[in-house]
Amino acid sequence: MRQLGKMSLFAHVVEAGSLSGAAEKLGLSKSVISQHLKVLEQELGVVLIKRTTRRQFLTEPGKRFYEACKSLNQIAEAAWEDIQAQQVEPEGSVHITAPNALIESLLTPIIGELMQQYPGVLVKLTCDDQHLDMMAHNIDIAVRIGTSKDSTLKQKRLGRFRDVLCGHARFSKEKLTQAPYIANAWEGALITHQFITENGEEKTLTPKVSCITNAFHSTVSLIRAGAGIGLVPDFYLKHFLKDVTVLLPQASLSENSVYLLTPFSKHTPMAVQVCMDALSAGIQDRLSEYDR
Repeated sequence: MRQLGKMSLFAHVVEAGSLSGAAEKLGLSKSVISQHLKVLEQELGVVLIKRTTRRQFLTEPGKRFYEACKSLNQIAEAAWEDIQAQQVEPEGSVHITAPNALIESLLTPIIGELMQQYPGVLVKLTCDDQHLDMMAHNIDIAVRIGTSKDSTLKQKRLGRFRDVLCGHARFSKEKLTQAPYIANAWEGALITHQFITENGEEKTLTPKVSCITNAFHSTVSLIRAGAGIGLVPDFYLKHFLKDVTVLLPQASLSENSVYLLTPFSKHTPMAVQVCMDALSAGIQDRLSEYDR
């Protein structure tokens, strides 16, 4: 089975005209493409492609091998397109993961609409503040804060937001460095926040961490209970936390970007595609609304 994958990849390299072109089309890194091609040539015991700094040339064995590989890709693509054409309505399970902070205010309304519009789609939603391995957990779509270093994943930026320092109103009258700080697990125990004031000045805050939670809603509950101060996304604050006070209203933290990720670079299942389209459009609209 591994040979079939390498054969398919070789045909794409030939048709793209370069390793970088094939990498872009397949959603892989150039180094991954190069390594697969090297292993393929070693296993076959022949040189398939000769490369210069500007061009690549097929050897005679490479030309013969390409014809077989090209046919393999054509058969696979025809089979994929045939089965998709028979699927009038999207159906099947779609595994989606996102951090807790994004679920309630951004994803839940969109997923609710998807369930009504496509009853044949079974949505499996995993709420986790950690970046789960998409392949190991069989995840189809991930909505994350920040980019991923995994070059095999297709990523699309959906929008931005800022974290806001907030807490009970009494903390606005105290020295913030002495106020108990409720930290999300991703922040760690030693925290330094760099704020920019409206006139462009930098303001550094090194709070005293008194509690670390591994779930966003635990952090929020403690802040609302008056246990300490902490960060809450601006979109969440506007709609769900009207009973807390923004502690540095004239200063802001740097922006955070929200991304949609998927392991599919092509031949995306219909059920996954409709979910991706809905999440992409819905999250972009909502973040744009909060940003105004």
